[in-house]
Amino acid sequence: MMDRSRAASVDPAPAPVPAPVPAPSPDQKTDAKGLQEALHEQLFANDEPSHAPDGQTAPESGRRWSYLRRGAKIAIGLAIVAVFGWLPLRAIWENSSVEAVLNSRLVTLRTPIGGRVAAAQRVTDQTELDAGTVVLRVVNSRGDRTLLDDLRRQKSRLENERPSLAAKLASAQAAQKDLARQAAQFRDGRVLQLEARIAEIQTSIEAAAARREEASAAVERASSLARSGNISTVELSRLTRELSVSQQTELGARKRLDAARVELAAAQNGSFLGDSYNDRPSSVQREEEMRQRAGDLEADLARTDTDIAWLANEIIVEEVRFADLSEANITTPVAGRVWEMMTSPGEDVQAGQPLLKVLDCSGTVITANVTEAVYNRLQLGDRATFEPNDGGEPIFGTVVNLTGAAGAPANLAINPDALSKEPYRVTVASRDAAARACTVGRTGRVVFARRETAP
Repeated sequence: MMDRSRAASVDPAPAPVPAPVPAPSPDQKTDAKGLQEALHEQLFANDEPSHAPDGQTAPESGRRWSYLRRGAKIAIGLAIVAVFGWLPLRAIWENSSVEAVLNSRLVTLRTPIGGRVAAAQRVTDQTELDAGTVVLRVVNSRGDRTLLDDLRRQKSRLENERPSLAAKLASAQAAQKDLARQAAQFRDGRVLQLEARIAEIQTSIEAAAARREEASAAVERASSLARSGNISTVELSRLTRELSVSQQTELGARKRLDAARVELAAAQNGSFLGDSYNDRPSSVQREEEMRQRAGDLEADLARTDTDIAWLANEIIVEEVRFADLSEANITTPVAGRVWEMMTSPGEDVQAGQPLLKVLDCSGTVITANVTEAVYNRLQLGDRATFEPNDGGEPIFGTVVNLTGAAGAPANLAINPDALSKEPYRVTVASRDAAARACTVGRTGRVVFARRETAP
């Protein structure tokens, strides 16, 4: 009782009751600024610690803690609203994609021939390959080699005929040389014979000239004697006739000498004149025939050698063609990695059938889809930056294709149709070496550089 009376005497005034805070209007509840003002009024309306009694400290601190907790919740809500509101605003203010993925072109390797697949080396999915690497080998054990066999038979036949042609040519050349020797001997003998005949005719001419002179002298004596009557007229006529005969004999000898000289000149030039043969003796004719035969055989041998050389070249070409048709090495034209194996060793394939797909790591691109407003602001050659969602280094590139709502290229590892949030598609070619790591499938977004518009 004493304590209560003392307490009553010490603090006779009743404790002030805090004024109720008016409830916020519906408009204030929905407005963030109204909520902040209401929170501020509730926190600082009755903040008078210097005049408050000690007995009311605990209830006020409890109420203040509840107000702080409520204010913290409101602040967190405002922060969430600001963050989720900033993302659309940033998408509106800058030219960026809705979706983007790191992509690369595919190279499909097909078999040029039909046959059975054999593994050139151990190749599995995601195997990295250098340019020119032999991946698979296709073997056709039933290739057509009829033409190759025919060419080889023709070459063998000509090679077998060549020795006989060479032997015939050698024999003809030897016979031609022997006949030429005989013709030369005959010509030399004929020349000597004609020279001897000319000498003989010249001797006959000299004898005929001597007889003519003797007959002429006898006729002159007989003529003198006939005038004096010492010789008869008959004797004078006989002597006159002998003079005429000697003159004609000398003239005939000189004609024979001219004919012999003509024969000698012809023989020295290779032509022979006579009554029992034509201008060419049999040895010379045979030598010419044998020379012609040797020429024909030489031409046949040269043609045979030419045919053998041509067939050898054709056999080489046909062997290369047959090798191409019987076996084919499947090599990678670019550096990359295996994206998809479409066959296996031991499988029979047809010509033109796809065997595997290789990811071209040197041709990395970025496919993205954008809104219509962003698409209409883009042009080929614009700079772009790919920002990966995993926080990696950005990749810089250039816009190389604007397909819009049209169908995207089909030779990409990831079909651009998989990006379905927006129908407008953009392709960006990378300029960085980091993109050649072939990390196809990394997602992110592409930010396009703003283009300055002319006033």
